[in-house]
Amino acid sequence: MLDEIASLRNAITEELPGISSPEQLEQFRLQHMVRKGTLATLTDKLRDVPREDKPAVGRELNILRDFVNTSFKELQERFEQMTASTPSVDVTLPGRKLRRGSVHPVLQTLQEFVSIFLRMGFTIAEGPDIEDDYHNFEALNFAPDHPARDMQDTFFVQDQGDRDDVVLRTHTSPVQVRVMKNQKPPIRSIMPGRVYRNEAINARSLAEFHQIEGLYIDKNVSLADLKGTLVAFARECYGSSVQYRFRTSYFPFTEPSGEMDITCFLCNGKGCRVCKQSGWLEIVGAGMVHPNVLSNCGIDPEVYSGFAFGFGIERVTLLRAGITDIRLLYENDVRVLRQFA
Repeated sequence: MLDEIASLRNAITEELPGISSPEQLEQFRLQHMVRKGTLATLTDKLRDVPREDKPAVGRELNILRDFVNTSFKELQERFEQMTASTPSVDVTLPGRKLRRGSVHPVLQTLQEFVSIFLRMGFTIAEGPDIEDDYHNFEALNFAPDHPARDMQDTFFVQDQGDRDDVVLRTHTSPVQVRVMKNQKPPIRSIMPGRVYRNEAINARSLAEFHQIEGLYIDKNVSLADLKGTLVAFARECYGSSVQYRFRTSYFPFTEPSGEMDITCFLCNGKGCRVCKQSGWLEIVGAGMVHPNVLSNCGIDPEVYSGFAFGFGIERVTLLRAGITDIRLLYENDVRVLRQFA
């Protein structure tokens, strides 16, 4: 046993001068100092040594262990000092290019839309993301059995009073209700904000996205005023040569209701994958404010009329960028976002 201890000491003594890096020192520790290392293996053999020889063998083992620990600490301190004295920055390396940050593409679209409508005389109105059933549905002429009230479309929230009519707003239209209740006509406002719908996330839809809606209430407001406003917006946003068309549609809070299409600005109306070869892109839903909505908000529909419209910001951003998967906008992939710098 004493011969094995002496042999291991000689081997370690010859090995120590060749250790020239922290990596080699770590290999030394794993070979000799861990639970299954050479020192521990010799210590385990101590139980087989005759009783009368154990004091001498144990003493030599302790001397060897102290020698190994001391040598390890000395080398460890030397490497730490070398690291501390080495500059952390290599001044001979070429400089790194600083990348310029940018506004998120969705926010870029939202800011552009807001800027256009502000120049057209609209003001900005905001409201809470958490709404009650009255502002989100009832005041907007949604029937009690309307599909949008179903759990598949709406996130319902229970507050501390255990009410069952608290929801995450499904559109920014509740802000229109609040504006009409708290402001006398004439009203000309836009309502940008985040909305929530209990839908499956896929390439074309998210459970959380952005809208911007507009509302104009005054005496003698007509459908021609609505069309003129949307056409002026489209030409300001997409160019003066843009072609447009209106189609009838249905929304509970407007009557009549319609949607506006413009010629695809990616293929100039010739037909492409984004516009599904039709040459047209839907950009906005709109209509004349329903008399029931005016009455619910304390506005006399016999005196006043108005129109409302709404854009999906993510959808417009996808169309303008030629992106086919909406999830790319929120995966924080810098390779995508850098393209909008």
